[in-house]
Amino acid sequence: MNLLLEACPSYKPYYEENLGDDGEQLIYIDIMEFVAHLIELYKQNQINEFPKIFEVIELLHTDGDDFVKESATIGLLESIQNMSGDEINPDVFKKYLKPESLKWWNHLDDFWNGKTQWVGVPRK
Repeated sequence: MNLLLEACPSYKPYYEENLGDDGEQLIYIDIMEFVAHLIELYKQNQINEFPKIFEVIELLHTDGDDFVKESATIGLLESIQNMSGDEINPDVFKKYLKPESLKWWNHLDDFWNGKTQWVGVPRK
């Protein structure tokens, strides 16, 4: 979360306010709350932090270990797709994605559209 907090200073106060007493958080809950903030920023046309945020998402995909890469795909990207709601077409976020992140975004689309049995495998 530290990289995302550095890229998105507007989220840091909310994150710190909701940090558990022991400083421990569950990563997927943190990610969902972060994505909710990201979507709210988009709705308010406050997208100045987006370039850095999506650079971090790319970095997580390219340089992270397997858990980090999975969290970036199943946590961040899939949450963006699922939490955008009826007001926003999640594809509006595609223009901010870098190559590796876009690849995994498309893998998620393929999976949810029934084109693949698992996220990340070649199309049927």
